[in-house]
Amino acid sequence: QVQLVESGGGSVQAGGSLRLSCAASEYTRSMECMGWFRQAPGKEREGVATIFSGSGSTFYADSVKGRFTISQDNDKNTLFMQMNNLKPEDTAMYYCAAARYCSSRYPFQMFVYWGQGTQVTVSS
Repeated sequence: QVQLVESGGGSVQAGGSLRLSCAASEYTRSMECMGWFRQAPGKEREGVATIFSGSGSTFYADSVKGRFTISQDNDKNTLFMQMNNLKPEDTAMYYCAAARYCSSRYPFQMFVYWGQGTQVTVSS
C-alpha cells in the first residue's frame, strides 16, 4: 500500500518561505519519480516540481523556477520542497505524488499515487 503524507504548509506573508515535506511509505522507493502539485480554488491542478529518483533530474513549472527547490533524502523516503520568495499566487493546496514510470518529456504526467495535501496561504 503506497502512502504519502504531506506536512509543512501554513500561512506566510509575501516574500516568506516554507518547506514542505512528504513522508513516503517503504514501497515508494520503487517509484521512478516523485513530485509536487498544487490546486488553487477554482483552478485545475498543476504540476509544480518533479524529481527523478534515479538520476536526480528535476523539472519545474515556469512560475516557480528560481524560487522552489525539490529534493529527496538519501533513503528516498522523504520528499521535500523548499519554497522561497512566496507570492500570493502560490496560495493553493499542495499535493505530493509518486509515479512508477516517468517521462522527462512529460514530467508532470503518469502520477498515480497522491497524498491528502497541505494548505499553503500567502498573504500580500
